[in-house]
Amino acid sequence: MNQNADLDALVGEWLTLPDLMEALGADLREVRRLVDVRAVIAVRRGENKVKSVPADFVDNGRVVDALGGTLTVLLDAGFEDDEALRWLFTPDESLPGTPMQALREGRKTEIRRRAQALGW
Repeated sequence: MNQNADLDALVGEWLTLPDLMEALGADLREVRRLVDVRAVIAVRRGENKVKSVPADFVDNGRVVDALGGTLTVLLDAGFEDDEALRWLFTPDESLPGTPMQALREGRKTEIRRRAQALGW
């Protein structure tokens, strides 16, 4: 299995940037800013290498509140984009689910603490 297939299996559903625009009710400039400031991670996927973000990054028409800060912690710890996505979407036996699920449930302190520990 190649790395992209592995990431696809972990993440599940993806949104292209136009799909993200629709999900957020935003224009392309706003969506590109979210990618540029690393509030979301967009990776190139598929045969056409279309920039896409995990659909779980969006909750009720907004980017999950704790996501941007958590991504900052992971990227500051030296994670590449695909590594940060793998960490967020890999099931963790000590959590009920994945770190991303915990963020969506509002458990940012616990997840950021775990992410910070990765940098040591």
